[in-house]
This record gives sequence, structure tokens and C-alpha cells, in this order.
Amino acid sequence: MLTLISNEAVGRQNDGDARPDVERDRELLDAYSAAVTDVVERVTPAVVHLEVIVPTPPRRGRGRQREGPATASGSGFVFASDGFVLTNSHVVERATRMWATTADGSRCRAELVGADPDTDLAVIRIDGSGFATAPFGDSSRLRPGQLVIAIGNPLGFESTVTAGIVSALGRTMRAQSGRLIDSVIQTDAALNPGNSGGPLVSSRGEVVGVNTAIIAGAHGICFAVPSSTAQLVIPQLIREGRVRRAFIGVSGQSVRLSRRRVQVSHLAGSSGVLVTELVEGGPADVSGVKVRDVILEVSGSVVTSVDDLHRVLTQERIANETTISVLRNGQLLSLPITPRERG
Repeated sequence: MLTLISNEAVGRQNDGDARPDVERDRELLDAYSAAVTDVVERVTPAVVHLEVIVPTPPRRGRGRQREGPATASGSGFVFASDGFVLTNSHVVERATRMWATTADGSRCRAELVGADPDTDLAVIRIDGSGFATAPFGDSSRLRPGQLVIAIGNPLGFESTVTAGIVSALGRTMRAQSGRLIDSVIQTDAALNPGNSGGPLVSSRGEVVGVNTAIIAGAHGICFAVPSSTAQLVIPQLIREGRVRRAFIGVSGQSVRLSRRRVQVSHLAGSSGVLVTELVEGGPADVSGVKVRDVILEVSGSVVTSVDDLHRVLTQERIANETTISVLRNGQLLSLPITPRERG
């Protein structure tokens, strides 16, 4: 038997089916908002606005010369209650004077403790004690798609919050020093000039990255140095004011090796570092490395590029004898070498 149903009844039935979905959406949005709000309330008190006085570079050519120092700005966050603040190296480089404004409006004099341009991180210290702090989280546990919140002072607007997701992990980014920063976090949480040095925070309220760069002209492509890197660098900056790295005294370029050479010599990599210049009396020169040699390994670690060579020359290598493997005129050589500290 057929039953006729009016349009009004069908509408009521559809409304009934839709209401639970609407409620679920509202609950999800409320949960998202609550998570972001909770993180902001906990972390924002630790975020500072940095004013940096830098000398004005001389202008070339005609025209009136700009006189006096220039003012730059950035962000940072307190990680120790006695006033230690983490920020980007590029924010404080060349600074002659610095001030930090805390979330409650207090303006404090700041002094540089140490900087590492190779990771674009710096530690400064502000006058006072008993500051609110932001705890570090484990950036190695991040996953693409995870919620992250960026807090900073873009374009001078203090305590600005943006939210997004982890877009990708394991990116590499070239520091101003020329070295690669590894394990960089890519996020679509909006960053603007002035966000540099501010924290990238997980939904647990833990700092998982230090906001550092955007791609000019691109939207939703921003980068942060992972907290794992920051936690390695901070103790060295506080203790010594810099990060110590090893040096062997070569200039070189990454080169690909022929497939035949790789097979004949049973090489682990298909490329290496061609030595183009040696520092006279440097560790490589003393060990017998020659120009046109191709560096393949250092301390048993495969070297396929200049960046690989940078990565392996860590503080632990300084003054410790090890071996360097090179390819010279088709012959594999293993030479003893003792890296020195880079000046």
C-alpha cells in the first residue's frame, strides 16, 4: 500500500536529521575555540615584544643620508623565570640596545647573552625576576595536521594570535650564515614581520617551535625552528655565548660521482665534496688532504654534500682525532685528522 507524505512532513523529517549534525559541528568548533583560548591564556604572559636599536647602514650615491640609529622589532618568550628569553638571532644581530615589553606592559632593558646565526636562535636576558614562563614541548612528536598556535607581535601589534596546522615536518632552511637548519617545521599559522622569535605552541600549551621565517609573496607557508634544536642550543648560549663547532679548513663544492666510480669503488654515496681550497696549516692540510680530493666520509659518516660536512663537524669532534675518507685519482684514502674549533 502506498502512503502519501506531504512536503511539510518531509521538511520536518530532514530538519530532524540535520539538527544532530549542526550540534556536533558546534561542539567541535567550541572544543577548538576552547583549546586555542586555553593555550593563549597560559602562554601569552610569557611572550615579549622586543625593540632593538641598530646602527643605520650608510647609503651609497646621492641623496640625503639618514642620520642616527634605526629601530627594529620582533618577538620572544621567557623560558626561565629569572629573565632568560629566547628569540631569533636575526632579530638581535647588530643590536646596540634592546628593550622588552612584557604582556602586562612593563618595559625592561635587555642584554644579549648569546646568539647562534647557524640556527637563527639567540638568548637574551631582561632585568627582573619572577616572570611567567612558557614550557618547552617535544617537537619530535609533532605530526602533520596537528593544531599549532603562533603568538607574537607582528607589525607592532602586541600579543597577536594566529592558529593553523603543522603543514609539513623535516624541512631544511638556509640560515643567514649559509648553513642549513634541519628539521624545520612548516605551518600555515599566519606570520608577519615582527612575529620572528615568537613561540609556536601545541594544543597542550607547550612551545614546539620558534617562529622564524616566511616566504615573501606566498600565503600560508611559514617556518619555525623546532624546540628540539632550541633545547640543544640554549645551554651552550647561556654557558659560552655561542655554539662551538668543528673546523677542518677546506672550501669545497658538492659533486656527483659517475655510476661506474660508485660501483667500482663500492661507495656508500653517489656524491661527495670536491675540495677547491685548503687553509694552510689547517687540519685537512696537515692530514694530507689535497685540492681536487673528493671527501666521502668523516668519522664513518657518509658525506654527500657540503651540508652533510657541516652537520658532521659538531662540537664533539673538536680536538678529537678521527678519520677522513677521500677519493684521489680513483684511489680511496683514509687519513687521520684532528678538527679544530671554528673561530
